[in-house]
Amino acid sequence: MEVESKRRPLADFIEAMQKDVTANMRGILVDWLVEVAEEYKLISDTLYLTISYIDRFLSSNPINRQRLQLLGVSCMLIASKYEEISPPHVEDFCYITDNTYSKEEVVKMESEILKFLKFEMGNPTIKTFLRRFIRAGQDDCKSPSLQLEFMSNYLAELSLLDYSCTRFLPSVVAASSVFLARFTMNPDTHPWTPTLQHYSGYKPSELEDCVQAIHDMQLNRKASSLVAIRDKYKQHKFKCVGTMLSPSEIPPSCFENIS
Repeated sequence: MEVESKRRPLADFIEAMQKDVTANMRGILVDWLVEVAEEYKLISDTLYLTISYIDRFLSSNPINRQRLQLLGVSCMLIASKYEEISPPHVEDFCYITDNTYSKEEVVKMESEILKFLKFEMGNPTIKTFLRRFIRAGQDDCKSPSLQLEFMSNYLAELSLLDYSCTRFLPSVVAASSVFLARFTMNPDTHPWTPTLQHYSGYKPSELEDCVQAIHDMQLNRKASSLVAIRDKYKQHKFKCVGTMLSPSEIPPSCFENIS
């Protein structure tokens, strides 16, 4: 958890650093990269690492909007090499942009990003913590719940679209996603447990802001035009969790600390 606070984007990095790129453009890029990851059957770790690289790069490097997609595919190329057994080639990433960028441009951008990252390509992402917290969240289930796993992953991916969620540590987003998944599936039970509190290190009250932000995404109150993640999780292979309805309000009692 120490590394996550060192290798993370700055707070308010778009306002502080970017003149030509907006939070909305970032959301559109993330939504498109979800489709790219699906197209090339990339593991979710690659997607999370890609977004982490993008946000860290944007925290220190002003970029014009014409190069934002180039940044996105170059970050995904690096993340794929780090995470995948058979990563897509540079040419694949040029092809997916309708050859908007040449192979040389992607390779040059890749080199720029790697220098900026000081070749420190591994950093804890939301997914790193999600695995651990989902296991802890199944402590009170008789058998492993695939529905809880898919719902937690769905909500965590939705958080990637929301620039305001970048102010939270990855571990907070992961814990909040499990919290909200449990609430969605069982609104009448307290979503947090002593086991979850022990393994995450967070009390319900410490998750409230993040849970509410993700809940807004879940209810389509924000970024409703970005549908790649919602469509992905409406599929049967993800138990259609994208179609499950969540109550419109989370009772304040859910955020009361447990003994």
